Amino acid sequence: MADDKDVAEKTIAEDLVVTKYKMAGEIVNRVLKQVLDKCVPGASVREICEYGDQLLTEETSKVFKKEKELKKGIAFPTCVSVNNCICHYSPVPSEPDYILKDNDVVKVDLGVHIDGFIAVVAHTIVLGASSENKVTGRKADAILAAHYASQAALRLLKPGNETYAITDAVQKVAESFKCKPVEGMLSHQLKQFKIDGEKTIIQNPNDAQKKEHEKFELDKHEVYAMDVLVSTGEGVGKETDTRVSIYKKTDEIYQLKLKASRMFYTEVRTKYGNMPFNLRSFQDETKAKMGVVECVKNKLIEPFQVLYEKPGEFVAQFKFTVLLMPNGPHKITGLPFESELYQSQHSVTDPELKSILNSSANPKSAKKKKKKSESNAEPQPMEVEAAA
Repeated sequence: MADDKDVAEKTIAEDLVVTKYKMAGEIVNRVLKQVLDKCVPGASVREICEYGDQLLTEETSKVFKKEKELKKGIAFPTCVSVNNCICHYSPVPSEPDYILKDNDVVKVDLGVHIDGFIAVVAHTIVLGASSENKVTGRKADAILAAHYASQAALRLLKPGNETYAITDAVQKVAESFKCKPVEGMLSHQLKQFKIDGEKTIIQNPNDAQKKEHEKFELDKHEVYAMDVLVSTGEGVGKETDTRVSIYKKTDEIYQLKLKASRMFYTEVRTKYGNMPFNLRSFQDETKAKMGVVECVKNKLIEPFQVLYEKPGEFVAQFKFTVLLMPNGPHKITGLPFESELYQSQHSVTDPELKSILNSSANPKSAKKKKKKSESNAEPQPMEVEAAA
């Protein structure tokens, strides 16, 4: 691994890299749609997550079949986080499951990689929502806030812009709907085989986080996983007694003492490399649970905590992958947003934000703007008039 550092980094300046990102993007969009279709009242969250992971594995196995050495597979295991659960809920068989109910706010989050080029996505729906049965009140506020905040972020993801411009826009859009972005959540630059690149865009940072997270300037040929999480509550995530099931290997080095830990760590290294994985994917869950303890204690593996907002609050999430091409941001993941299902008494009124939201998400393709606005679900005219 050490010599890898000297090899020139592959970026989207190369057509083949763009192709791999787009293939990964097509897979996650297709799987996301199938996973969302499974989210119905009475369904088991664990079974939905298992189904999502199985699809991600199957779909990635169909591409680049001839290149035996090429690594591909899950880049982020399927998570289904409901209502006040913020993120990373994907239970293993021995832990409590959650059964979906009508009116639940459901966030699905997942990702794959092809040759280490990662595409991730997250989408929020409300079970039972339809044009006859619209989502109103605080659920609608959180979902519309997260949607428009992610749309504003997409339009600001341009070379030359600073990361804190996006932080501020997300904050302001959320406030328009009397909501808060979840504190300290990070959107990361993506690099080959690295889901958490150095450049980050932070949401709603507290004072300590502001000091820690410097400003970065966005540059062309970079790729970002833009992750927007908005809450109707305080916007502060807390851990409860829900066990962590998703982990990721770090670059730390340590000589493990226990045989179970060594076996577990070897399997992580060979099977998943630096990609996040779920303990559920190990044949012997009990041994994996034993092995992970020493690895986490010595920082060889880091946990993705399952976080919660206060009971009774709702959290919405939209995440997409964007390639910063020379001609503008190119969004490769995400499903169309059905704005007609949501009704809020709040809207974006700030002229500057309205002007950002009304600009095209892809400057080059003004010709395709009509098509684009359908797929991107631009703000409805009643909410955001063109700021001339």
